[in-house]
Amino acid sequence: MFNLAIIGGGPAGYTAAAEASEAGMKVVLFERDTLGGTCLNVGCIPTKTLLYSAKQYFNATNASKYGVSADNVSFDYQKMQQRKQKVVRKLVAGVRQKLRNGNCTVVAGEASVLSRTDEKVVIECNGEQYEAENLMICTGSQNFVPPIPGVKDNPYVWNSTDALDSKELPADILIVGGGVIGMEFATLYHELGVNVTDVEAMPSVLPNLDKDCVGVLLEKYRKLGVRILTSTKVKSLEENRVIIQTEEGEETLTADKVLICVGRRANLAGLEALQGLEIERGAVKVNDFMQTNLRNVYAAGDVTGKIMLAHVASRQAEVAVGRMLKQIPLQRIAYNAIPSVVYTNPEIASVGLTEADLTGAECVLPIEYEAKVLPMAFSGRFVAENEGENGLCKVIIDKKNQTLLGVHMVGNPCSEFVAAASFAVRMGYTVSEFKQVVFPHPTVSEILRETVI
Repeated sequence: MFNLAIIGGGPAGYTAAAEASEAGMKVVLFERDTLGGTCLNVGCIPTKTLLYSAKQYFNATNASKYGVSADNVSFDYQKMQQRKQKVVRKLVAGVRQKLRNGNCTVVAGEASVLSRTDEKVVIECNGEQYEAENLMICTGSQNFVPPIPGVKDNPYVWNSTDALDSKELPADILIVGGGVIGMEFATLYHELGVNVTDVEAMPSVLPNLDKDCVGVLLEKYRKLGVRILTSTKVKSLEENRVIIQTEEGEETLTADKVLICVGRRANLAGLEALQGLEIERGAVKVNDFMQTNLRNVYAAGDVTGKIMLAHVASRQAEVAVGRMLKQIPLQRIAYNAIPSVVYTNPEIASVGLTEADLTGAECVLPIEYEAKVLPMAFSGRFVAENEGENGLCKVIIDKKNQTLLGVHMVGNPCSEFVAAASFAVRMGYTVSEFKQVVFPHPTVSEILRETVI
C-alpha cells in the first residue's frame, strides 16, 4: 500500500512526488506520456527555447542601432528545433533523476481510478492494480478545440503542439486567439520572418493584463507589421480560407497555416470512478489546501482550473503535501501574488491587482487606489540595452493603507525581476517599507523603486 498515488507527472505531479518522498511517504506516480507534462514537453520550455533562438536572430538583424555590423545573417529552423529537443531531453532527465533520488515509484502508462473509500484508492495502470491511502489528481489540461465549422480534421489547422513540432516555417500564419499563447507564437513567427495575423474576439489582446502595458506592445507590433484584428470572430474555415466577422462586416483571409490558441481545458478522463467528486466549471473543485470534497483525494495544477501556470501548479502541490503531512502552520497559496509573464518582445510581467480589477461595474473590491507610472527610460540600464524601445512600470497602491496591490511592467527583461514585486505584494509591503529596499545599480529592476518613490 502506498501513502500517496499521483496521476500526472507534470509540474504539480513531480513536485508533489518529490516533496512527499523526501518527507518519508511511499509514493507512486503515473504518467501516460513523458515526465514533465505540458510545460516541459510541449509548452513553456520548448516555446521559450525557440523564442530565444528567434530573438538572437532578430537582434542580429537589428544590430546596427548598437553600432554592430552583421552581414548575411541567417538561421536554420531545423537546428533550432534540434536544440529545443536537446533542452527538453535534458530537463526531463533531471526530473526523472530527482524522482529516482527520492525513491518514488514511476509507472509509465495511462492510469484510471477503479474505486475509492475513505481508507484507500485503487488505481489501474497497464493491467496492474495499485492501492494508496491518498490520491492526488495532477492530470493537467489539453488544448481546447473551439466548435468552429471547418476546424476539425483540417490539414491546414495547427494547435500549439503541432506548431512546436513542425520542422518547417509557414510563409504566413493566422493565429486564432490573442491570449498569452497566441501572442508568444506571434512573436516567434514574426521574428523569423513569417507574415503574422492574429485574430481576437475580445476588444483587446491579452485582455486580463494592464491595458497600458498591452498598448506599448501593440504599438510596436503594429509598426513592425504584425496584423492584429480585435473584436473579430472566426465564423468558419474552408481548408486554409478563414471567414471572419469584424465590426465592418464579413471578410475572408488565407494563410499557409491556421494556429488555434483559444485556451486549455482540464483533463478529467480516468476519474469517472470517483463518485461524487465535485466538478466546477469543467475543473476539479478544491479548497485552500487543495483538498477535494472527497476526504483522501487532492488535486493540483491545471486540472483545478485556478491559474494555469507551471509555478502555480508546483506551489499547489507543495500546499497539498503539507496538508497531508499535517504540517503546522498549514500552508496556503497566495493567489493575489502570483507573477505572470508574457514572453513577447518586449516582455510583459505583472503581479497582483490591475486598475480594471478596482474599477467598473464588475469591480468586487471597492478599494481607493492610486496608480504610479514611470517610463522604463528612467532606468539607465534599460536605455543602454534597449535602443529605441519604450516601456513602462505601473504600481497600484492602496491609498488608505499605502500597501502595494499590484505591479505591471512592459520592457525587457522585466520577467527577471517581477519576483521582487511579487514578494512585496505577497508580504503586504507599504510604500515606506519598499523604499527601504536597495536595488543594485545599474539594473532595470531599479525601476520598481523609482516608480514607488
